[in-house]
Amino acid sequence: MTPEMSGRKNARRSRRRSRVLIALGVVVALLATTAIVAVVNLPDDLSIGRLSQKSNIYATASDGSPYLLASFYDQNRVEVSSDAISQYVKDAATSGEDPGFYEHGGVNIWGSLTGAVTTLFTGDVRGGSSITQQYVKNVLVQQCESLSDDAERMTCYDAATETSPWRKLKEMSLAVGLEKKSSKDDILRQYLNITGFGGSVYGIEAAANYYFNTTAAALTLPQAASLVAIVNNPVKFQLDEPDSTTNGAANGYAANKERRDYILDEMQENEKISTADHDAAISAPIEPTITEPSTGCRTAGGSAYFCDLVLQTLRNDPAFGADADARLANFRLGGYNVYTTLDPDLQSAAESTMAENVPKTFEDWDVGGVITSVGVGTGRVLAMTQNKDYSQDPADTGANFTGINYNTDLDQGGSNGFQTGSTYKVFTLAEWLTQGNSLADSVSAWERDEWGTFEDSCNGPQDYGESFAPGNDSSSDDDSSYSALESTIDSINTGFIGMAKELDLCGIRKTAEAFGVHRADGGALEQGASAVLGTNEIAPLTMAAAYAGIANNGVTCTPIVIDRITGPDGAELPAPQSNCTQSVTPEVAAAMSYAMERVMTRGSGSPSYYDTDPQVPMIGKTGTTDENRDTWMAGASTKVATIVGVMNVSGVGEDQRETYFESGQAATARHRMWPEMMGVANEKYGGDEFTEPPRDLTR
Repeated sequence: MTPEMSGRKNARRSRRRSRVLIALGVVVALLATTAIVAVVNLPDDLSIGRLSQKSNIYATASDGSPYLLASFYDQNRVEVSSDAISQYVKDAATSGEDPGFYEHGGVNIWGSLTGAVTTLFTGDVRGGSSITQQYVKNVLVQQCESLSDDAERMTCYDAATETSPWRKLKEMSLAVGLEKKSSKDDILRQYLNITGFGGSVYGIEAAANYYFNTTAAALTLPQAASLVAIVNNPVKFQLDEPDSTTNGAANGYAANKERRDYILDEMQENEKISTADHDAAISAPIEPTITEPSTGCRTAGGSAYFCDLVLQTLRNDPAFGADADARLANFRLGGYNVYTTLDPDLQSAAESTMAENVPKTFEDWDVGGVITSVGVGTGRVLAMTQNKDYSQDPADTGANFTGINYNTDLDQGGSNGFQTGSTYKVFTLAEWLTQGNSLADSVSAWERDEWGTFEDSCNGPQDYGESFAPGNDSSSDDDSSYSALESTIDSINTGFIGMAKELDLCGIRKTAEAFGVHRADGGALEQGASAVLGTNEIAPLTMAAAYAGIANNGVTCTPIVIDRITGPDGAELPAPQSNCTQSVTPEVAAAMSYAMERVMTRGSGSPSYYDTDPQVPMIGKTGTTDENRDTWMAGASTKVATIVGVMNVSGVGEDQRETYFESGQAATARHRMWPEMMGVANEKYGGDEFTEPPRDLTR
C-alpha cells in the first residue's frame, strides 16, 4: 500500500471516529428536543409519479428507421432500467453515498440525526442522508417540477428544500415508508434515474451521454466514479467547465478527481472492486467528452419550421391534456416520442433546392421562399421549408432569422399568409363546373373598366363601377371571348372574371371553403370579384391540401404532421387524425384535373412540367400577384401535391421579373424548385392517370 493510500485510509478511520462522537452528542441533543420528534408521523407515504424526461420528435427514413429531428426537455433525462446501468455505477453510489444502504431500513440514523441537529442549531444543511432519503428529496422536488403555475412551483420547491430539521425528519419518515413497499434494487435504480448531475442533466443515462458520450451500461469504472462524484456537489464537481481554475482541464479536474478517488477507495474497502482495478482507476485521467444534446426546433436545421408546426399541433392536442394548463404540465414532464409524417427524401430536396434558388436576404427586399408538400388522400405533410434561419431568440435580429413559419396560419406559426394570385382561380373553375357549365363554354372576356353587377347571395348584389378594371398579362381584343378551358390554360384574368359574372360570388367562396381554404389570419374569406384573382392571404400549406383534394377526385384531407405518439411508458397515444371530405363531385374534380393537366403541358405551368424528371401525370396552376411581387407554382400528381412560392414578406418590394438572384430570374425560381421537388416525389411515389371527366363537362 502506498503512503498516499495509507494516509487516505487513516483519514477515513479518523472521520468515522469523529462521526461516532458526534452521533453520541446528537442523541443527547435530540432527547432534549422532543418537539422535533412530535411532528413526525412514521411511516409516511410518498407518491413517486413520473420523472421529467426528454421528448423526441422523429422523421422516418426510407428504410423505416427513426431519424431524430429534435428533442425537448426541462430536465435532460432518459429513464433506464436497472440492467441498463453499469454495476460500477451502482457500487460507486452505495460505497460513496451510503455504504450501509443494503443493511438499514431507509435511514442512515447517525448521519441523519447529525444532519438534523446541526441544521437545527447552526442553520446549515448537513449531509448524512441515505440514498433512500436523497431519493425522497428528489421526488419531492420532482413533484414541484410538474406544476404548471410558476408561483405554485416555487412555493413547492422552497418547502421541499428549506433549511430546517423538520424537512430532514420528514424525509426520514418518507424514506422508512418507501422501504416498506419497494425493494432496495428498485430504490437504487430510481435514485440513479432521478438525481441531478449538474445543470439540466438528470439521471445516469443522460449524464453518461453528456459527459462521456456513452451509455450508463457502458461506463468504465473511473467514469462511473467521476459521475457519482458529481452527485455530491454538482456545481463543484461537474465536468463541463474546462476553464475552471479549481476543476478544469489544466489541473486534471482536480476537485472531481479528489471526490472520485475517495469513492474508488470506498469501493475497494467495501470489496466492490479489486486492488488492481482500484489502482488502475486511480491512475486513469479524467477525460470528459462533452456531447450537447439536441434541444429545440433550431437543431432540426432546414426542418425547423416543420418541427415548430409539430410543437404547435401537440400544444393543441387533447391527447396531451384536457386544457392548456394540463398540456403545459405534461410538456414539462416530457417522455414522449413523436413520429412525424416528414419524408426525409422530399425534405432534403426541399432544403437543397431552396438554398440553391432563393437567398436568405436580398438587398432591400424582404424576400421569402416556401415549399410545402402534402400526400394526396392522406393529408400527411411530407416536406416543409423556407429560406430563413429558424430562431425564437430575440437576440437574433438579422434579416436571415425568423421564428415565423411562412407555410402556416397565424395561430400555427405566426404568419398572416400571402396573396395566392392565380392559383386561387381553380375554385372559380370548380364552381363553374358545379353549376353545370362545361370547360368548352365561353364567356365575354374583353378588358374593360365597367363590369356591371355581380351576384352575391350572401351580401347582396355587388357593383364596383369603374373602380374594378382587371387586366391580363397580354392585351385581349375588345370583343374577345374565352372558354373556361382556354382561360385556365393561359390564366386569363378577364376570362375568370367573366365566369364569376355568371356565377354567385358567395358560391365561389363556399366552394373554396369546401376545399379547406381559409384566411391565414382567421378572418372570413373575402368574396368580392377581385378575390377571384387571388387577393386573399392564405397559408401555402392550406393551398397544398386543397390541390391534393383536387388530385384526389375532389376529396380533401386536412393536413396532419404526426403519424403516431408513444408516452413515457411506451404505450401508444391517439395522434391527430386527418379529416377527409368530398369538396366537389368526382366528375367536377376530373374536369378540373383535365384542364389543369393542360396548364402543365400547354400553358403557364409548362416550364415546371417539362423540367420534372421522371414525369407522371400532373396537374397544376401558376400564380402571380400585382406587380409580380409574389410568384407561385402549385400542382400535384395523384400521390403528392407541392406548393412553391417566392414572396415579398412585407407586402412591398421588387418586381420579380426585373429581379435576379444568383440562380436566375426571381420570377422563375418557382419553376426551378417545383420540378426538383416533384422529380423526387415521382421517383419515390409514382403517379397514376387522372380520372377521365364526363363528356358533358369538357365539350
